[in-house]
Amino acid sequence: MQEKQQAPIALKKAHTLHHLNHKRQDPYFWMNQRDSPEVLEYLEAENRYYESQTAHTKAFESQLFEEMKARIKEDDSSVPYKHNGYWYITKFELGKEYPIYTRRKESLETPEELLFDCNIMAQGHDYFNLGGFSVSPDNRYCVFSTDKVSRRQYVLQIKNLQTGEILQDHIENTTGSASWAADSHTFFYTLKNPTTLRSEAIFRHELGQQGPDTEIYKETDETFNTYVFKTKSKKYIVIGSSSTLTTEYQIFPADTPFASPKIFSKRERGLEYDLNHYEDHFYILTNKDGATNFKVMRAHETSTEQSHWEEFIPHRPEVLVEDISIFKDFYVLSERSHGLTRIFIQPWDAKNGGHYLPFNSETYTAYVGTNPEFDTHLLRFGYNSLSTPASVYDYDVQTREKILLKQQEVLDPSFNERDYISKRIWATAEDGIQVPISLVYHKDTPIDGSSPLLQYGYGSYGHTSDPYFSTVRLSLLQRGFVYAIAHIRGGEYLGRPWYDSGKLLEKRNTFTDFIACSKHLIAQGYAAKDGLFAYGGSAGGLLMGAVMNMAPELYKGVIASVPFVDVVTTMLDESIPLTTGEYDEWGNPNEKEFYEYMLSYSPYDNVVAQDYPNTLVITGYHDSQVQYWEPAKWVAKLRDLKTDNNRLLFYTNMEAGHSGASGRFESLKEIAKEYAFIIDLSDKSLE
Repeated sequence: MQEKQQAPIALKKAHTLHHLNHKRQDPYFWMNQRDSPEVLEYLEAENRYYESQTAHTKAFESQLFEEMKARIKEDDSSVPYKHNGYWYITKFELGKEYPIYTRRKESLETPEELLFDCNIMAQGHDYFNLGGFSVSPDNRYCVFSTDKVSRRQYVLQIKNLQTGEILQDHIENTTGSASWAADSHTFFYTLKNPTTLRSEAIFRHELGQQGPDTEIYKETDETFNTYVFKTKSKKYIVIGSSSTLTTEYQIFPADTPFASPKIFSKRERGLEYDLNHYEDHFYILTNKDGATNFKVMRAHETSTEQSHWEEFIPHRPEVLVEDISIFKDFYVLSERSHGLTRIFIQPWDAKNGGHYLPFNSETYTAYVGTNPEFDTHLLRFGYNSLSTPASVYDYDVQTREKILLKQQEVLDPSFNERDYISKRIWATAEDGIQVPISLVYHKDTPIDGSSPLLQYGYGSYGHTSDPYFSTVRLSLLQRGFVYAIAHIRGGEYLGRPWYDSGKLLEKRNTFTDFIACSKHLIAQGYAAKDGLFAYGGSAGGLLMGAVMNMAPELYKGVIASVPFVDVVTTMLDESIPLTTGEYDEWGNPNEKEFYEYMLSYSPYDNVVAQDYPNTLVITGYHDSQVQYWEPAKWVAKLRDLKTDNNRLLFYTNMEAGHSGASGRFESLKEIAKEYAFIIDLSDKSLE
């Protein structure tokens, strides 16, 4: 019998990091030398080891992939939406990886116009992503963006939609979006810093322009990003600047593209606001005057400084206002109350009272969908839950009739949503706070402490992990797994205070909440004591690294995808993308208090000689969000110090970035790797 390949042992090179009179030893610091033969050899050695250690699950991976793929309706299309006289449709064709974008003029019965076939555009590229497209007001031209490396550095080009010609205009290193002026000849876009990838400058481009474009705004504060968009009313071009805690906008009329931008209301640290325009007023979603969960104010378009803002919808401490959507005859509030999403509709005519769309489930996801039209009485919204497939509705605001336009098809004859139980339970954190957990499992799965459970968490940036339906997840549920989402602090599931209490000098709450949820799931019989698995990606990968250091005995296995694990070193390197703009999330390590606090939980810095759970780490070589060397260093240190014989596998996708493989089927192969890893470790057979 062939002997199994030995795990790679990374070379140690003495390297001392000095900061604030403190020294850290980092023997794997050399791994940040991108494209060096030594680094590539190490990553390739880890990939070879991964392949050797998972050889026995390859057939099962293929089986998982095929069953995941079989549930997806391959020849599918989106619900059409109407914008500026055209119906826009996204569709997929049998056996093809990428979407096809089309439109039809005025009626769905008119001939179809092909906008982009991404299957053709992706040919010859290991990775391809159409970042987005924007059609000119006269419907003749379309700015579109592509990324063929997976670094999120998009190239902008222009297509003549009447002739199909791709113009010679070619703009590199952008964020991928563009906003047209009213003249259909000029558009605005955001350029990235080539080193840090920070979105730092707004440029104006004219069709066919020879020579450099005109820079109209440069964001000089390195903790801010800038961006540009057009109001739904189509009257204004808006330049935004934002950091974690502060926003500022500048505006100018869309019909005067050469006008100088005017500051809407100057930045003030801690003041956040968003803009919507209606008639002669701006409607401002803001946390002004201590409105922690946000309120809506308004200002006349001629007097936009803060002193002229007047209250429109007051702050409600128990309700987080997430967004306001403006229509000609009504507006819509997207809210979150006690963790659940709500949609409130209010006619501008105050004589007609507002109302909420009725949702009766215990745990679900609802959201305002694509609604580009301003003058309409229909509201497009979406709904799903952990057990209910994604559904798209039109809601008639006048008649209050709800019309189901499409529900996601699950091509699995054994699937019946009534066979699955979804619920919400609450765990008690170590400081007494109640932490919500969303759960789903098959009705035949025993809840007696014998079932394997996969617990997911994120808990950063105020991002809420809503309970959503997944056909892919059925491959776990049908094999007797329970699936849980821990709505830990650091997200906004329970409002902005929930986020505030899980960042900066309270970041450890995120980790202890997750651990408390794990203990509760075991204690209540949802998870077997030796069958609890954990999964997190990016900042959720930081979560995985932290809980592995703090409570490794709880987990049978952990999957960390593109994990942010070398917190201190990364936050001290201002040349790395996303660093300076995140001081308000993690803290500024140039200040001793934050440096020491980060150091206390940074997964890489806290690896010690102890037993660790079985671990699968996945990254992308071209990742611009979390550089590949963070997980590479972490794995090397874990291999050196861990005292167990559990599996430690590390796989680098050499063609992908932060979002993994492109193409709808290639991405399923990555999920099949992850599921095969945990199913193999459970007591479930590989069949």
